[in-house]
Amino acid sequence: MATGESEEHRKLSLKIAGIFDDVRTSHATHIRKLKELAALRSSSPTEFCSAFCQALTALFNFQRRTAAAERIIKFASVFACSYGRKGDCSDEFLGNFLKFLLVAAVAANKTARFRACQIVSEIIMRLPDDAEVSNELWDEVIECMMLRVGDKIIMRLPDDAEVSNELWDEVIECMMLRVGDKVSAVRVYAVRALARFANDSENSDILKLFLEKLQLEQNGEVRKTIVLSLPPSSETLSMIIDCTLDVSESVRKAAYCVLASKFPLQSLRSADNHFKIQASLIHSSHKHQAQNNYSSEGLTDRSAAVTKECLRMMKDEWLDKCCSGDPIELLKFLDVETYELVGESVMATLLKAGLVRSIFSNFCKMIVKFMQLFAKAMVSEIFGHCNNSIELMDPEAALFWRMVSVFAEEASDNNDLLDRILPASISEYVELVNAHIAAGPNYRFVSRQLLLLGAMLDFSDASNRKVASEFVQSLFHKALDHELDDNGNEVVIGDGFNLGGERDWAAAVAELAKKVHAATGEFEEVVLRVIEELARPCRERTADCKQWLHCLALIALLLENTSSFRHMQGRAIDPVEILHSLLLPGAKHSNLDVQRASIRCLGLFGLLERKPSENIVKQLRVSFVKGPPTIAIMAAKALLDLGIWHGPDEMDKAMNCNLSSQLRDHKMLLTPVEFCNGTEDLDIEFLDLLYAGLEHDWGDFVEVDENQSVQGILGEGLAKILLLSNKFPGLHSPTYHLLLAKLISLYFSSENEELQRLKQCLSVFFEHYPSLSADHKKCISKAFVPVIRSLWPGVNGNVVGSTVMVSNMRKRAVQASRFMLQMMQVPLFVKETTKPDDNRSENPDVDTDPSPDFESGEEGLAIRIALENTCLASISVSEQGAIKLMRRILNRVMVSVAAEKDLTKELRQMAERLKAIDRHPDETLSPEQTNLILEMLELSINLDDDEGDCMEVAPTPAPQSMRRNRARRRTRKEEESSSEDEISPTSVVPSAVANSRSQRASKTAAMTRMTAKTTIRIDEDDDADTEDDENAAGSEVTSEDDSESFE
Repeated sequence: MATGESEEHRKLSLKIAGIFDDVRTSHATHIRKLKELAALRSSSPTEFCSAFCQALTALFNFQRRTAAAERIIKFASVFACSYGRKGDCSDEFLGNFLKFLLVAAVAANKTARFRACQIVSEIIMRLPDDAEVSNELWDEVIECMMLRVGDKIIMRLPDDAEVSNELWDEVIECMMLRVGDKVSAVRVYAVRALARFANDSENSDILKLFLEKLQLEQNGEVRKTIVLSLPPSSETLSMIIDCTLDVSESVRKAAYCVLASKFPLQSLRSADNHFKIQASLIHSSHKHQAQNNYSSEGLTDRSAAVTKECLRMMKDEWLDKCCSGDPIELLKFLDVETYELVGESVMATLLKAGLVRSIFSNFCKMIVKFMQLFAKAMVSEIFGHCNNSIELMDPEAALFWRMVSVFAEEASDNNDLLDRILPASISEYVELVNAHIAAGPNYRFVSRQLLLLGAMLDFSDASNRKVASEFVQSLFHKALDHELDDNGNEVVIGDGFNLGGERDWAAAVAELAKKVHAATGEFEEVVLRVIEELARPCRERTADCKQWLHCLALIALLLENTSSFRHMQGRAIDPVEILHSLLLPGAKHSNLDVQRASIRCLGLFGLLERKPSENIVKQLRVSFVKGPPTIAIMAAKALLDLGIWHGPDEMDKAMNCNLSSQLRDHKMLLTPVEFCNGTEDLDIEFLDLLYAGLEHDWGDFVEVDENQSVQGILGEGLAKILLLSNKFPGLHSPTYHLLLAKLISLYFSSENEELQRLKQCLSVFFEHYPSLSADHKKCISKAFVPVIRSLWPGVNGNVVGSTVMVSNMRKRAVQASRFMLQMMQVPLFVKETTKPDDNRSENPDVDTDPSPDFESGEEGLAIRIALENTCLASISVSEQGAIKLMRRILNRVMVSVAAEKDLTKELRQMAERLKAIDRHPDETLSPEQTNLILEMLELSINLDDDEGDCMEVAPTPAPQSMRRNRARRRTRKEEESSSEDEISPTSVVPSAVANSRSQRASKTAAMTRMTAKTTIRIDEDDDADTEDDENAAGSEVTSEDDSESFE
């Protein structure tokens, strides 16, 4: 009976397997095969589920995701969700099949887990809301998927599927477990399976799990699936916006897709989300060129697919659906007054793509009507016929007007459009701008957009140019805005050293002025004439702080927008007079704002000089040393700009005196400099001064405007000097590795959490620095040991605290060492073709001279590390000289670190590799070759005084085999007989005596060896007892591993 049932079960399973074999070739047969399979289920309801699972089991061992396998998965999922006649056994089959899948979802085999989660996910997505599945089963399914996050039956289950709630609970529980599966494909399908329940308030733990996993997930495909599965809510919006900056292209694209489909533009207007979406668009936009350069690519993510998706979001969802095709309304949502960059990028992209050209005609009519109403209102106001206020322009309209004008100016076929939208005359334009300027600070943004718009007007006519020139001079003469504080003192509004109180306003005024006065030297002449007027009270020392700042702001505008001093010669005021009567006295003014503005101008003035002048360099150094942190920051910026422009050597020559340098003496710990209350100046070199500022404790001060500390400014500046170090090959070249070592120490220091901006800058610097030059790699090699010394606990004055602190410091030091080794292994961007050296030996096997790349390669670094009793690098086989020197040094290294078992083990492995790659292990380096290598590395160590410090150690009589891990304590000696062979440095510790010896004999042999004349020996621990050495099998002097060599 049992045999008959088994035979019937086997035949049924074969029939089902045949159906699976038919459906794997094409989807066309699925409908017909579904009917056949349903008929088999009706004919054998009790045996069908087990036979079905048995036939499907073969797929659970098939790992490849082929089209045939996917067709079978889809077919099985559709069948599990299909229903036949009322009262058939489909509900019972679904429940049993889900239970079978839950067992497979927790299997040890990753392919079985993946296939189970794939089918479950598909079923969940297809199952109807009123499916009768038990709650217990659903809980189990969800829990399983939350651990693995797996897919496919749930996707295909129809709405009227009768699955009990117990079964659903079991399924959900299983899927939640699969979210944490170690296989990424399983996690993907588990997330898909749970996506249907993420919007259910009863399953809030699923959403919580998604948000938690999204931040920790390493696989991009899993993150993408989670993003696509998140429901729209205030809780998920922030996370989705963050994903627009993800490193994975597919995740960024999915984030934009979800924002477009699930979140209307109105939901993004909260302060936090608004800021994040602006940051996202800025990340996707290209804005590295000048502010008004429309040739920017707009939304240019490095992935074309992401750019296309972002553009679709803006056009289809934001512009068309949310704003009814009105770009000005879209700009209102983007808050262009706060995020001008985003507004420019979005409009530039839409204009370039031709997505808003349909509204050009309406916009032109709107501009013409606005200008007519404005002109009429101005006339009425002049004659006093109207008391109504003049209608002014909105910020969004002003920005869009400027962007359309730039687009029309650059499009050669749209000159008529530009003529239609620009003001009819220069007089109308000047009146329009003056009206907005007079309206106060609330219309400052609109006024600046109109100033930028003026650069597209035609000033070739003399009368137009005269009107525009008078307007520009009025802008130059306009005093800085101010307000009164509680004590009645005038406080300047803005940054204090730009015309108009902000950099963007000064840039807009300068651009308009250069367009109006386009002739060579005309712009400088006009500005210097105004400066001469503003400088009179300053030179007479009757000016207040506001007048000083106004004059200095105009000087800065001139210095930033001129190319040479020759355009300023013979004008109303000479550059030398500006320096001595305004800038140098201003740097000594009692008001700190005046000092900052003057120091900034001194830096700009020095950039125009062929060589830095003594007066400027000395004043900047004095301000840097004596001034408070606000002044020190500005002086540091100026000094670094001049140092990068002219070079550190020129900065020292400008001092016209002998300067000392501790950096050139290879000292990382310099004599502290007393900043903020120091002497007039210090007789130390330029880089020493900056290095001392980098080491100084400036307290908690950070600059208010740019949130930068003095250390951050100095660190970024020194990184730029190192990046361009090949352009400064002077006397400071030997000190560059110490600067690099300091930057690396700061990067890995945990005590400088406030220097996040500096660390971000350094991360980019370290990525490019080793790839630019072989000299940079040489600098990294020389900086390795100083860095480790500065980070290792208890070395160079490093504070040693608790065990946890010491452990953390060691971990950071190891992390830094690996980081520097990775930089050494980075290939150069450009490899120069090297000609073969005719002087090199014809036989490469015996060539021990170092190659030209030896100093900048891992070989030189390995020798430096070896001399510091550590070894982390690999050596090229071609550097035979370095290999032999390393073998010679390694004996010393092992002696000094004998107490460190883990390090000794690594050194032994290194010694074995050195011996293996030494083509002639019996040959030794001559003293001349050794000194040549050490001189190239700028290392000083005398290896010749140790006659016994050779590469080889006397062997034992027995043949030597591959060394295994040595015992804790061992001794070795060099055999006195010169006729005996030597062993490789891989056998640093000699073999011990045999285990068959007696305890007393073992002890006697050990004591004899320790007291004998030896070249290399390892000291025993002081607290070792004599009785401990008398253990037969477990002796620390002899070991079972080494006993054979003494037989």
